[in-house]
Amino acid sequence: MTETSTGDPESWEVAAVFSGGETQRVGKFQYFIGGQRWVWSDQVARIHGYEPGAVTPTTELLLSHKHPDDRAKVAEILERVHTGGRFSSRHRIIDASGRTHWVVVVGDRMVDEADEVIGTEGFYVDVTDSLQSDVTEVMSGVVESRAVIDQVKGVLMVAYGVDAERAFDILKWRSQTTQTKLRTVAAQLLDALMRQGLSADTTGVLDRLLLAEDLHTD
Repeated sequence: MTETSTGDPESWEVAAVFSGGETQRVGKFQYFIGGQRWVWSDQVARIHGYEPGAVTPTTELLLSHKHPDDRAKVAEILERVHTGGRFSSRHRIIDASGRTHWVVVVGDRMVDEADEVIGTEGFYVDVTDSLQSDVTEVMSGVVESRAVIDQVKGVLMVAYGVDAERAFDILKWRSQTTQTKLRTVAAQLLDALMRQGLSADTTGVLDRLLLAEDLHTD
């Protein structure tokens, strides 16, 4: 950065925490009302897919990188930037290589020694990986929940001689009656079955089936 900031240095500490300490994903920007001039840190340039110093940032360049679905919202924010206003936003940008990034952008007024507003300064945080981790975690939880529910459905189908739909209805009934989440009901039933075990007769049937050469043979 070639310009000095008059903002609160704690803002950049917040940014470091936001990004888990990975400062390469956090960058600073400044906008000067006089001359309508932007200044990017090296990190902000890289978030946009450029090597430091390779481009001169402008409002038009910024808008060109915004995701089409977020461009209108960002245009409204830029109106505040141009008058030295405060803002915060989470939106998508598309870098110079065509990759989509989710970014958190926070801005505050930039003032001179006379406390006159001269522009806006703030920081970018690339949160793409964090969001992807959250999505992956959620999806893993969904897959795990479905696996447990399917296991218990199988047990109910055998125990009551019903199809998968009716087995699922039994689980839903138990969930509604006990006001317990479906996945929790399934996990509790499976845990109880594991602890109590099956009767000797049931285990004997399983033994014979597993050892049979042909499961279609009585």
